[in-house]
Formats: sequence, C-alpha cells, structure tokens
Amino acid sequence: MTEFSPLGVDLFGQPIARADHGKAPPLAERFTFPPFSVLDARGGEWQDRKRAWIATGIESEIGRSGVRSDEHVESASLKGLTHGISCDAYARAGEEGSAAAASGVSIFDPVLCEMAYRWFSPSAGSVIDPFAGGSVRGIVAGMLGRAYDGVDLSAEQCAANQEQKRRLCGEASVRWHNGDSAERLPSLAKPGGYDFALSCPPYFNLEVYSDHLKDLSAMPWADFVSGYRDIISKTAGLLKSDAFAMFVVGDIRDERGLYRDLPGETTRAFLDAGMSLYNEAVLVTAVGSLSLRAGRSFAATRKLGKAHQNVLVYVKGDPRKAADAVSA
Repeated sequence: MTEFSPLGVDLFGQPIARADHGKAPPLAERFTFPPFSVLDARGGEWQDRKRAWIATGIESEIGRSGVRSDEHVESASLKGLTHGISCDAYARAGEEGSAAAASGVSIFDPVLCEMAYRWFSPSAGSVIDPFAGGSVRGIVAGMLGRAYDGVDLSAEQCAANQEQKRRLCGEASVRWHNGDSAERLPSLAKPGGYDFALSCPPYFNLEVYSDHLKDLSAMPWADFVSGYRDIISKTAGLLKSDAFAMFVVGDIRDERGLYRDLPGETTRAFLDAGMSLYNEAVLVTAVGSLSLRAGRSFAATRKLGKAHQNVLVYVKGDPRKAADAVSA
C-alpha cells in the first residue's frame, strides 16, 4: 500500500514515520486532514490519497449502466452546471476522460468516505447506508474494520458491489441488500442499533437510476420529498442513541432554474426524526471543464457553476457521548 507524507496514517490507520519528533503533531497528522468546515478535494495530498484508494481496486461505476441524466439537463457533460459531479468522482474528478466521467455516473469520493468513518464512527463500529449506490462506502468500511449494511434498488448494482467486496475485503461484514429502503430498513434492525449512518441520496431527478416505481429519482418532487423523509426517519430509528449520521447532498434546480433546497429538506427530515444538525461542511470539488461550461451558461442564465457539495452531520442523543463513543 502506498504511503505518503505529511499525512499521519496510511489508508488502514497505521502511523507514518515523521522526522520532526518532539513537536506537536499537526492537525493533518492527528485527523488525516484538518477538521475544518471547508474540505478541499482539489489539493495534492487529497488527490494522492484518492489515487491510493483507487489503487486498491475499487470500481464503483460497475453495475450502474442504467443511470441517465434528468430531462432538464441538456447533456451529461452539463451536469456540473447544476450540482457538480454528485459526491465527487475519483482521482480526476470532473476531468474529461476520467473513468467516472466516461461512465456518466456519480461516484462517491473514497477520501471523504474514509474521513467520515474515522471522524464520526467507532473503530470497529457498524454503518447503515439507505442509499447505497456504488461500492465505495461499503468497500472502504470493510477495509477500515467497520461492518456495513447498504440498501439499493438495483439487483445488478448489489451483485457487482458484493463481487468487489469478495475480491477486496474477504470475510469483512459488508453486505448490500436489494430492495426499497422504506421496506428493507426495518428488517435490518439490530440489537443496540447501528453506530453510524453514511449516505449520499439521489439528487431528485438529476440522475434517474431506473424506472422502478419505488425509485425516488423517478418520482415527482412532492413524492420524492415524502419518500425521502420516510427513509431518513427509518434510518434514524436504526441508530443507537448518542450516534452520528452524515449525508452528502447538493442542491438541484427546478424547471425554472430555481433551487429546491435539498439540503434544507434533509435537515428538516432529520430534525423531525429526532436528530439535530451538528456539523456542516463544504466539499470543494475539482473544476475540470466547469470553467468553460459555466462561462457559456452564466452569460445566458446568470447561474453560478457549482463546484461543491454539502456535507451535513447530524447527531442523535447527547453530542458529547456520541463524540466519546467515536474516540473510545
């Protein structure tokens, strides 16, 4: 496994030797990256770490052949004008010719995933993911010693993810469950509850994943919000008391170009489920060809080119006890 400085640990949490012993360790050494509210995925250290994760063999785009762009987006190449590459892509996120760009689907950033687990879940904890999608969150969980249960409507996706898990994680307790989260989540309840929830929901119909009647991305907005809130409520109910949940979301526009406030809908749903907003951060993603595309669009519409995602962390119960459980 590649190791690189100045980060304090390798991908599996083993310390990386430094020459400046005796000095106070920098934030990056203590927490992998500084725990600030702006997370910059464009930097060299982030990109190095992302390449190291990719080198493990993660191929999250496999199994996602049916994804298509929403009818209000002129082409897949213009998705970045509306909300950026959902959850970021791999090492060359947003660049033409990258694996993710070629596949036309959104890929969760493995570095963000690693940080989510290290910062907000116990070292041997359990993770629930109601919008599982590709393999990244499950594979990273298994490699970092977490148990993981993800739910996805696509049988093809679940099978592809499970095959990657077999190849990369061996006997790790990582499973994808095929079905509708509103129906499957209650069956996944475990004694004591899950230690952490991590997910990236559909950005309404920006990417339509299937024509399945239960697919939120294919529903009208009002039905999407109702189904989304129900799944968040059931996810919160599976968490143990004094635990965190992280959702990575981005706002999307309606037919008139007005924002729908998906981050706000997410927070209201968690509040109604008994969980409070505890942290919010911005994930700054690679621009790639966005500067060219945004220039053309801005001249005609005055819409800003979006180059970030919203990282929202919620807490169930006592925040101090939840933090203590992570640090134990």
